[in-house]
Amino acid sequence: RLQGDVNPLAHRLLEAFGSLSGVLDASPADLAKVPGVGENTVVLLKLIPAVAARYLASRTSADVIISDSASLRTLFLPYFFGARNEMSFLACFDGKLKLLGVRLLSAGSRTYRFGHLQSGISEGSPSANEISLRKIATEALALGATAVVLAHNHPSGIATPSQEDIFITHYIRDALQPLGITLYDHVIMTDDDMVSLKDSRHLNSF
Repeated sequence: RLQGDVNPLAHRLLEAFGSLSGVLDASPADLAKVPGVGENTVVLLKLIPAVAARYLASRTSADVIISDSASLRTLFLPYFFGARNEMSFLACFDGKLKLLGVRLLSAGSRTYRFGHLQSGISEGSPSANEISLRKIATEALALGATAVVLAHNHPSGIATPSQEDIFITHYIRDALQPLGITLYDHVIMTDDDMVSLKDSRHLNSF
């Protein structure tokens, strides 16, 4: 447990991992190798990014109205805070692009599954991340959305969309149209960058 002067422990952690982000991103096994780091300290350190992400996401206003891709980055950034595995989220909007809600679709490395179509894409993450077209449609219809934005992150730090990203974007767009739901954008997030497939002309204008 943490008690007394934690300054020496903090210095040992920073020396071992190079920076605060390095400490927070380190695995529990690597953290436990640092002298003075016990199980409770490991749990506390791993909780910090998760708590911070939930705090930032909870401050997202329900009155958000999307005006451009910069506003999408502001919206989604808290949801990917501290993420080191690939995750995907769906933001749902009404006809005036007012935010209705944001829903987690999946977490882990990415496997797209749409009925008979399956395309596995490895991003170097340890677990399977399933983006389900049925879940996208269910969440959008449940909120009464007429427009949605799909967002996922690239833990590699490179936000450039792959050919699979572009293909799946078109597939989702075409599948949602008969339901009266427009795929407004698909954005790819990294810690310090974001690529909008709409701005990149990979998606028709809204």
